[in-house]
Amino acid sequence: MRLDTSQQMKLGQHMKLAPRMIQSMEILQLALPALEERIEQELESNVALETFEPEGDEVNVREQIEETERDARENERELLVDENGSAEDFERLASFENSYGDALDDSIHPNAREREYEPGSYSPSRMEGERDSKMDAMANAPARGASLVDQLLEQWMFAEIDETLREPGKLVIENIDDDGYIRAELERVAQAAPPGSGGDNGQRASVEQLERALQAIQLFLEPPGIGARDVRECLLLQADAACDEFPGDDGWRHARLLIDEHFDDLLHNRLPRIAERSGLPMESINDAVERMRRLDLHPGRQVVSEAPSVIVPDAIVEYDEDADTYVASLTDGRFPRLRVNDEIAALSKDRSVERKDRAFIRTNIANAQWLIDAVGQRRQTMLRVINVVVGAQRDFFDLGPQALKPLPMTQVAEQLGVHVATVSRAVSGKFLQTPRGVFPLRQFFSGGTQTESGEEMSWEAVRAALHDIIDAEDKAKPLSDEALAKALKERGIDIARRTVAKYRAQMDIPPARMRKKF
Repeated sequence: MRLDTSQQMKLGQHMKLAPRMIQSMEILQLALPALEERIEQELESNVALETFEPEGDEVNVREQIEETERDARENERELLVDENGSAEDFERLASFENSYGDALDDSIHPNAREREYEPGSYSPSRMEGERDSKMDAMANAPARGASLVDQLLEQWMFAEIDETLREPGKLVIENIDDDGYIRAELERVAQAAPPGSGGDNGQRASVEQLERALQAIQLFLEPPGIGARDVRECLLLQADAACDEFPGDDGWRHARLLIDEHFDDLLHNRLPRIAERSGLPMESINDAVERMRRLDLHPGRQVVSEAPSVIVPDAIVEYDEDADTYVASLTDGRFPRLRVNDEIAALSKDRSVERKDRAFIRTNIANAQWLIDAVGQRRQTMLRVINVVVGAQRDFFDLGPQALKPLPMTQVAEQLGVHVATVSRAVSGKFLQTPRGVFPLRQFFSGGTQTESGEEMSWEAVRAALHDIIDAEDKAKPLSDEALAKALKERGIDIARRTVAKYRAQMDIPPARMRKKF
């Protein structure tokens, strides 16, 4: 076997995403709250970046910004027709690395102060002597509430029980999950019990002690249903509490009977069989079922609930009666306007400043200028993509979800002269506030089908039509998936039965036998 070395020259082309390009894509993909946090972090860490107030009357500034946005909307038609113009409009995204890649480059934009990011409207966040609104919000925010286990332990501390069950009860409570269930086997809890948990004799808590403690927890602690081992026991505990609260109410007594003795038939909606076996009239059974709908499958959530997620729309679509059109505007007006600090920029060219300090300043200036450009580019990209959506989905805003049309991202990308990944990042995690409510921006991008009349219809519109048919059906004779497919075909929508079943499951609608009312 012969080993040797040699040198070769090879010519080739490779595509490589530079770090700045990757970061600019991340800025484009950020939702509004995340972008705001990103800007705040950069303001705190970058000495070259600052906010500024507009000169002159604030009302005039807003009017100028609104006029600029109107001009942008008027030019939108030209941009959609002129593919070269569209491509040029997005060349900045590809040139970030060439412009700002070398953070130690001495060449800094001489007009850095003039290159500013101006959002849709002015909303200053930092002024001399002004209180920090974020710090005020944090100071006024309520403290995190006690956990479910902590609240149950506090109730257990004051419960009138046998003292020998006090420590075993704590072990049981510590194994209750956020829904209020104890899913661990008591045998395993006993095996993991520490010495002394069974009493003063130093022994571990026994299974019998844990069982008695669990019964006391289910009886004395609130809300009813806490400490249940399964759904049936949870509902039964709540029904018992309702019977105790309303002793003369036959409805709750019937509900408890159904849960205790006919639970499997309840799960499968076999109400006639329950009537036959229990001897109760169907009217009483229906009344009991309606009462059971008031019971909570997750009683622990009544005590500790997750904070609701706040949706901040990235854009607002409003109807302009004068022009008979829908107009989109971004909601980034609360962002501060950004620029490079003049004094810091001057220090980067001052030879009296040490070289390493000048290099540090230049790095911060490059980072600041890149962020200003990236945020501005994000704004342009999002506004143009949203304008295309508004133009393509006019019927949705006029008529509702059933008029939503197919709009593939590839079509929008070709229309704007950009890559489809750019469109995908522009709509990812973004929300659109419309006259019909707040919707994920991605919802307006989907494939679809063609009706018998030749009209294009998105899959979201098909689901909306299916939902309307189910809402209007006779609940005494609910439609099967096959019948739903036929009903859709009568509307000109021809899809298979299995597709109907898939869409029905996606909308959390049960099958026909579970929707039937007796």
